[in-house]
Amino acid sequence: MLVSRSLMSARDMRDPSRQGLRGADAAQRLDEYGRNEIRRTSSTPALTLLLHQFASPVIALLAVACAISAVLGEWIDAVAIGAIVVANGLVGFLQEYRAERAVLALRSMTAPRARVIRDGRAQLIEAAGVVPGDWLLLEAGDVVAADGRVLEAHALTVNEAALTGESLPVEKRVEAIAESAPLAERLDRVFLGTAVAAGTGLVEITATGMRTELGKVAHLLSEVKDEATPLQQRLAQVSRSLLALCLLVVAAVAALGLIRGEGWLAVFLSAVSLAVAAVPEGLPAIVTVALALGVQRMAARHVLVRRLPAVETLGCASLICTDKTGTLTTGVMTVRELWGADHLQLIDAAAANCDAELGEGDRAGSGDPTELAILAAAAERGIVRDSIEVARPRVAVLPFDSDRKRMSIRRADGVLYVKGAAESIFACCQNVPDQAIAATTDMAGRGLRVLAVATGRGEREEQLELLGLIGMADPPRTEAIAAVAAAHRAGIRVVMITGDHAATATAIARELGILRPGDLDGNGDVVHARATPEDKLRIVREWKARGAVVAMTGDGVNDAPALREAHIGIAMGRNGTEVSREAADMVLSDDNFASIVAAVEEGRGIFDNIRKTLIYLLSGNVGELALMFMAAILGLPLPLLPLQLLWINLVTDGLPALALVTDPVETDVLQRPPRRTDEAILGRPEWRIII
Repeated sequence: MLVSRSLMSARDMRDPSRQGLRGADAAQRLDEYGRNEIRRTSSTPALTLLLHQFASPVIALLAVACAISAVLGEWIDAVAIGAIVVANGLVGFLQEYRAERAVLALRSMTAPRARVIRDGRAQLIEAAGVVPGDWLLLEAGDVVAADGRVLEAHALTVNEAALTGESLPVEKRVEAIAESAPLAERLDRVFLGTAVAAGTGLVEITATGMRTELGKVAHLLSEVKDEATPLQQRLAQVSRSLLALCLLVVAAVAALGLIRGEGWLAVFLSAVSLAVAAVPEGLPAIVTVALALGVQRMAARHVLVRRLPAVETLGCASLICTDKTGTLTTGVMTVRELWGADHLQLIDAAAANCDAELGEGDRAGSGDPTELAILAAAAERGIVRDSIEVARPRVAVLPFDSDRKRMSIRRADGVLYVKGAAESIFACCQNVPDQAIAATTDMAGRGLRVLAVATGRGEREEQLELLGLIGMADPPRTEAIAAVAAAHRAGIRVVMITGDHAATATAIARELGILRPGDLDGNGDVVHARATPEDKLRIVREWKARGAVVAMTGDGVNDAPALREAHIGIAMGRNGTEVSREAADMVLSDDNFASIVAAVEEGRGIFDNIRKTLIYLLSGNVGELALMFMAAILGLPLPLLPLQLLWINLVTDGLPALALVTDPVETDVLQRPPRRTDEAILGRPEWRIII
């Protein structure tokens, strides 16, 4: 890396104020502040996770039945019941253990090496050894090693999308900006884990490790506690009811047996038989199969499920909090509108002022996203940049900078081609019509990024002729418009949470139908712009407190805490970060909002099938329990042994129940409102059918 030569001259190196930290001072600060690492602030021991799996009332009842069978020497019964208990516990343990890896993924985003100035010379050190006060050298392609304040910037742009949600690389500058400004607007700062897109810079480190913005996200992520899914809560409710019924019947039968003078062995055997008769042992396996089939169907619809319970959870979602860029939009900057007398001349002049390279075939383009959008629009009109370079080679270039807000290229045809911010170009033009100013205001008000294009014959950027305006934006996905409408018909509210500008977010929300006429006065509930990780987490928690079942989508590090907090976290598979994927329950392989609505449909169908299956299984168990109970009351021998009851529950009941979980999804599931959070899986109509 030769960036230090372009940033600091030999005279600068001799300047005592440009020597950076001394090695001894750096070592002292390393002891004081600790290593520059993202660490876990809390962790659940594996043994605790494993034991937690056996807290279910059904599992507890089966475990008791297993223990009693072993004491009585009924080893076949004990082994059969024990196998069910252990298998269920291991599956749950493996699912929760994977969730512990989310914070670890944050560590992979940090830079392994960093170039700093110490003792007056550039040194390449381990990034974990960077300390506050270090001077960090940056160039294109570097991963920023810690948070810092920009001291020098030479066309320095940084991709902060993963942390702030800003869809375009951000140009950094030296001028100080208030600490109270939103993260995406702190142009005088760089942040750990972001990537330098272009240019060079010199940065003074201000925070390392867990004190960085990325460290704050890691802390938020570790504070989020996992909650039981709606399906798990409903099944637990059914389990508690079964447990209460079982204990009541067992106590009554045991009391009658002891009153009649029956021996303890006979009473225990009756108790075990009743317990086995009351519990649908096949239920855990049936539910797992139902969810697994749902996983397969969702995969065919571009939704990859990481945690089985999430399959059904999405089916009862009443609110979807969604990111904008790449989920609702294409994620690619596109020319949306042209204003000017001659559109072809306008695009030709803009293409003549580009440094980007448009890709061909499977080869991705390189360069600034706005320039790539211009070149794509030019190519659609038969204008190719390579042909421009051959016919009109460039003679001189004046690069874009934050002060001028424009870029100029003089070509061999004697023309000076200029493009940039509208106000900057207008200031250089001879006559700017009122229509151009009005068009600029209109485009900006609709969330478009506006560039003005002008040409001139002089040597300087003055007396230019305005050719027109180019309005660009990341356009909505066509299928997302229909998907948002389908979500609304299904009774699901859609809320946009983005780190992008408010005007851009509002314009896209209106175009997609997220922001409807009735929401105009209260769009703060529907569209949240410039949202920080803390904001996203707070919004999700507020909606949960209102009783909503929340699905959250996201692709960046800044989305990870909210993804974990939501009832169902959905990450992007194509453009998402590893951190967001590890924190999520599901991953969209096509990064498409429409796939979420398809998954909601599958989730609702899965719940319907589980409910039908539960009705079928409990009908059999109620019959068994009635038979065993009446035999015990009448003092008759046990008509069925525990092992026979297990066979009935697992084979003659369990196998036919599998047919119910494969039922196709009903055609009207997306026409129903979401289920209430307090709705039992088995209500009075279902219990009436069972009895």
